[in-house]
Amino acid sequence: MTEPAAAPPTAYPKPRTCPHSVDPEYARLRAERPITKVSMLGGNTAWLVTRHDLVRQVLGDTRLSSDRRHPGFPRFTVNQGNILQDLPPSMIGMDPPEHTEARRAVLGEFTVRRIEALRPRIQQIVDDRIDEVLAGPRPAELVAALSLPVPSLVICELLGVPYADHDFFQQRSSRLVHRSTPFDERLRAVRELRSYLDELVAAKERELPDDLLGRQARKQREAGEIDHPGLVSAAFLLLIAGHETTANMISLGVLALLENPEPRAEILADPAKTLPAVEELLRYFSIVEGATSRVATEDVEIGGVLVRAGEGVMALASAANRDPAAFERPDELDINRKARHHVAFGFGPHQCLGQNLARMELQIVFDTLFRRVPDLRLAVPAAEVPVKSEANVFGLYELPVTW
Repeated sequence: MTEPAAAPPTAYPKPRTCPHSVDPEYARLRAERPITKVSMLGGNTAWLVTRHDLVRQVLGDTRLSSDRRHPGFPRFTVNQGNILQDLPPSMIGMDPPEHTEARRAVLGEFTVRRIEALRPRIQQIVDDRIDEVLAGPRPAELVAALSLPVPSLVICELLGVPYADHDFFQQRSSRLVHRSTPFDERLRAVRELRSYLDELVAAKERELPDDLLGRQARKQREAGEIDHPGLVSAAFLLLIAGHETTANMISLGVLALLENPEPRAEILADPAKTLPAVEELLRYFSIVEGATSRVATEDVEIGGVLVRAGEGVMALASAANRDPAAFERPDELDINRKARHHVAFGFGPHQCLGQNLARMELQIVFDTLFRRVPDLRLAVPAAEVPVKSEANVFGLYELPVTW
C-alpha cells in the first residue's frame, strides 16, 4: 500500500468535446496511475479511479459514502456543498440503511415485468413524435422533436407529473447539470423545482391517484405516516434522472448510428440486435460524470493506494468502460460485443434504478426511427453538431437531420 503521490494533481473533470472519445489523459492515467489525486473544479481534491475493476470495487464498497453533504465529497462546482446542506438527501446521496429503505420503497415500480407493461404506451409515444417530425419541415431538430419529449413524456406519466409543465422542469434540470451555471442561478433552480414538486406531492397525498407518487403516498399512509420531504426528494431525483440521461443517450445513439451505416443496417435487418446495440452505446458514450462520486468514511485501500477517511473518490465510468482489460478494442463501436458488464449505470447498491426503463426507451426509439425513416441522415457535417462539453451529463444540444 502506498501513501498519496507527491505529483501535482490533475484537474478534473476535463471538457468533453468529441462525442466518440473521452479525454486521452484518462487512458494515460488508467495505464500509469489508475488511482490518482485530482483537483476538482469545485475547489477540493479527490482520488480519480479509472480502471474497470477498481471502479467496480469503489462502487461496491460501503465504506465509501454517497453523502454529498460531507465536506470531503468531490465538488464539480464552487459552492456545490452549500446548496446541499439545507436539503434532505435524495436516494443518490444516501447510505445504508436509509438508502436501502428508500430504494426498496420504489424498487417494485422499476422491475422488468413492470417496465415491460409500459412498452405499448412508450411505443405510442415514440410513434406520435416521429409522426410530428415527418409532418414538419426539413431539416428537423431531433433533440427538441424526439430525444427530450420521449423520456419526458414517459417519466411524467409514470410519476404523475403534468407534461404541460415540461418547459419548466427541463429548463431547470438543464441548469443543474451544466457546470458553468452560476451559484445563485443553480440554487434558484433547485428551490423552484422543489417548490413545484412540494405542491405536486401534497396533491398526491390528498388524492392518492394511481401513479408512482400516488402509490407511494398511499403505501406510506397505510404504514402510518407520510414522509412528505422524502417523497419530494424522490420525485426530484426521478424527474431529473428520468429524462435528462435518456434524452442525451437517444441523441448520441442516433448520431452514432447515422455515422455508422453497418450497425444501423444490422439492426434494421435483425431487431434482436437492438438490445445488444443499446448496451454497446451505453458503454461507448458513458454520459454521466458525477453520480459515481464517493467519500471514504474510513481508511480504504484501492489499487494499492491508501485512501484516508474523509477523502473524496471519483469512480470514472467513461474511463472504466474504455478499459482494454475489460473490453477488447474499447474505442470501437461494436454492437456485437457482449458489453453487459459496463458501468454506465453504475455498480453496486446505487446502480441506476431506472435502467430497465432507459433500455426499453432506447430500444424502441432506435428500432422505430430507423425503420420508419430509413433514409434519415445528418443535415450538417458531424463536426458541426453542438456537444455539451461542460455538462455533468454529456450529450448534444441539437441534432439537425433530414431524410
